[in-house]
Amino acid sequence: MSGIYKQLAIFLDHLPAGYPATESGVELRILKRLFSPEEAEAAMTLTMIPEPVAGVAARNGRDATELEKQFAEMADKGLVFRISKRGKILYSAAQFVIGIWEYHLNSLDEGLVADVNEYMPALLKQGWLDVKTKQLRVVPVSKSLAAGMAVTPYEAAEAILNAQSKIVVSDCICRKEQKLIGKGCDKPMETCFSFGAAAFYYERNGLGRSIDKAEALEILKSGVEAGLVLQPGNQQKTSNICMCCGCCCGILKNLKTLDRPAMAVHSNYFARVDDTACTGCEACVERCQMDAITMDDIARVDLQRCIGCGLCVTDCPSGAMQIVEKNADDRYVPPKNMLATYMKIAQERGLR
Repeated sequence: MSGIYKQLAIFLDHLPAGYPATESGVELRILKRLFSPEEAEAAMTLTMIPEPVAGVAARNGRDATELEKQFAEMADKGLVFRISKRGKILYSAAQFVIGIWEYHLNSLDEGLVADVNEYMPALLKQGWLDVKTKQLRVVPVSKSLAAGMAVTPYEAAEAILNAQSKIVVSDCICRKEQKLIGKGCDKPMETCFSFGAAAFYYERNGLGRSIDKAEALEILKSGVEAGLVLQPGNQQKTSNICMCCGCCCGILKNLKTLDRPAMAVHSNYFARVDDTACTGCEACVERCQMDAITMDDIARVDLQRCIGCGLCVTDCPSGAMQIVEKNADDRYVPPKNMLATYMKIAQERGLR
């Protein structure tokens, strides 16, 4: 039986975000918790390109009616992805992160959380640190930007929200799973946005609720006030925005352990202190999620740790903290869409 889970782990590892093996085998324990052997076998018949069941069945010598029933049940359980296009139901393989793990928002238990927390450093090393292109990026909160500063729409969370026709908001799985094991924080829970096909999937699976733009903007405002970092998907036409804290977020929490977090994120901004205006109140120190600010009479920003989120600016009573745009040569332009992002990640990992 363990053989089918090793095959599934290898299959997931050949998807762009990866699913690396470990000495402890924790990655296999996770899959055994989530998939039956039959579901593991079915999952491996899919690709990252959504397609009708008939095509999958023909390619794999399976009965289309039986496979349709199995995929529908697996989609309901968050094991594969499902979309509706022109009235047809299409299925595709789901990566573990971002994907299967997040789709289990409503079915967490302490054992699964413990295994995923053990596994996350290994997964993030391969899927985040070892590739140039990340799945998420950091955008500054709008309140931190100086008047007149030109910002492209994909760099502004408000513009991203206003461009959507379908928005679903969900609980943050990171804060939810940390609460489950008696850790975490008291920052707002319902803070993760999904758009388009992802939003329809989340809504159908009961993972979130559909909201209008006005409510989305209010939730965004509350998240920023609570000190959450804005991380949309790493593409110009994104399917999500996460609002993250450094104590619970699997990505930020692990980035925080690095000597140079700024080198491991896509961000076009950094914080700077006006020495003449700083009063040494330390509000920015408490606000920073990356421990990038220290106090030596006045605030000092470690640019190797600053990820350009702008939260320090929003709480500075003297206006000494400023967000500054990087030089043109250092600016990052995200891929146009999710497919382009995953193709770049796959190329960087040497996948075909």
